[in-house]
Amino acid sequence: MVDGNVWSQLVSYYSTNGGYIFQLFLNHLLISVYGVLFAVIIGIPIGIFIARYSKLSGFVISIANIIQTVPALALLAILMLVMGLGANTVVMTVFLYALLPIIKNTYTGINNVDASIKDAGKGMGMTSKQILTMVELPLSLSVMIGGIRIAFVIAIGVTAIGSFIGSSTLGDIIIRGTNATDGTSLILAGAIPTALLAVLSDLLLGYIEKKLDPTKRKQKGPQPQTLSE
Repeated sequence: MVDGNVWSQLVSYYSTNGGYIFQLFLNHLLISVYGVLFAVIIGIPIGIFIARYSKLSGFVISIANIIQTVPALALLAILMLVMGLGANTVVMTVFLYALLPIIKNTYTGINNVDASIKDAGKGMGMTSKQILTMVELPLSLSVMIGGIRIAFVIAIGVTAIGSFIGSSTLGDIIIRGTNATDGTSLILAGAIPTALLAVLSDLLLGYIEKKLDPTKRKQKGPQPQTLSE
């Protein structure tokens, strides 16, 4: 149990260091966003490509799986030897960890589009590019957002560990708390905003995912009349 003294210390720390904590929060958020954004830029085209050439899907997804099996701290250490200390190394680590859910969900979303819908597009004279941009991507968008959602939650956790290699994130406060004699309040001071960031991001992206799901969209506008009307 956390006693009242710890909570009072926590409130005091937030009131005294609010600006510092907010700056760490922004750094944490931006590193996570940049890493996932780069993964989206690279991962979605790869997912589309392996959906077109399914023989390559097993190999590509296996490579992304192997990256996921490497512990985050070990991957940070390996990249640090090449890229040095700081935020850029953490962004690269987040990028590598975010690839698997984005590639896999893009591949799954494209493959799950009903073949009869694509055939109808071909029958209307649509090119392969038009079918991709006007049929496949819109219908698979919610699944792709689901992959981004998973990637972003992973990114927030990986970014916290990035403090071990000199990146200014909310993990700085947690590490100071673990090194202090009585650092419970410091650990909470870093852990609470980190957890809130993960939960709020998951809720927001989950809401967007649900809204973009074509099976759950409500029809709007006037409904067609029946003969009895």
